[in-house]
Amino acid sequence: MKKFFYTVILAVLAVTMLDSCLGNNVYDEYKDWRQKNDEWFSRQAASGQYTKVTAPWDPSATVLMRWHNDRNLTKDNLMPLITSTVDVKYYLRLYDGTPVDSSYYMTSPADSIYRSMVNSNVEGWMIALTNMHVGDSCTVVIPYQQAYGSTKRSEVLIPYSSLVFDVKLVDIYKYKAN
Repeated sequence: MKKFFYTVILAVLAVTMLDSCLGNNVYDEYKDWRQKNDEWFSRQAASGQYTKVTAPWDPSATVLMRWHNDRNLTKDNLMPLITSTVDVKYYLRLYDGTPVDSSYYMTSPADSIYRSMVNSNVEGWMIALTNMHVGDSCTVVIPYQQAYGSTKRSEVLIPYSSLVFDVKLVDIYKYKAN
């Protein structure tokens, strides 16, 4: 058993070293972009425009949220659970304003609606949605650590990208109040 464990450790180290030697180090390749995202996120956090919201399941996981509606008007509305299926409208861009995606191009399940389980999205989405009431509209700033991290998702959505969502929680799908 020990022999197997040491073999696995050596294999992981060999792959890591080979990756570095071949110049495939994503961390170094996107260093400038990562630093710009970090600096921008820090400025937003210090600006006083956003509320810092922390995940109850991970104290190191945070997002910034700015509500655009009177929360007193939605405070009695439902809030999704992590396992809820929600209907939202959103517009997604990078920190520098580059557009990435939008539900406003969607026609299914309904016009401009994105439907998904809360827990099937990036962690930053989960944090934001579980802190919203149905009817709330807000801007959510998700640092890359709670987004896609070092993963490249498209030509636009490159590693270490902080995400900026304008989102409206429209409904909790198929929830029947008693």
